Amino acid sequence: MVGNKGSEGKCSVCGTVKKLVSTVNLSEKVKKKEEKEVLDKNDASGEIHPVVDMECPECGHLKARFWTRQTRAGDEPETQFYKCEKCKHQWREYR
Repeated sequence: MVGNKGSEGKCSVCGTVKKLVSTVNLSEKVKKKEEKEVLDKNDASGEIHPVVDMECPECGHLKARFWTRQTRAGDEPETQFYKCEKCKHQWREYR
């Protein structure tokens, strides 16, 4: 029920009308999420993603690094990212 103390409030579910005896104030704080990328310090090349056979749309090289990330709603598939081993061009594929 919504209203001020002493007024009448009507239940939005069942329609019951009652006199309100108290007031409740609700608030919520939302913290901004920070996205952080974790790298393996033991990897000398600085690249931790596996190499797959994929043609680069920029230079035509046939090897690229591959990773996935959930960029849309949880009930939709992950987005696949690629980075060319030769020219370092990055692109994504949606499935």
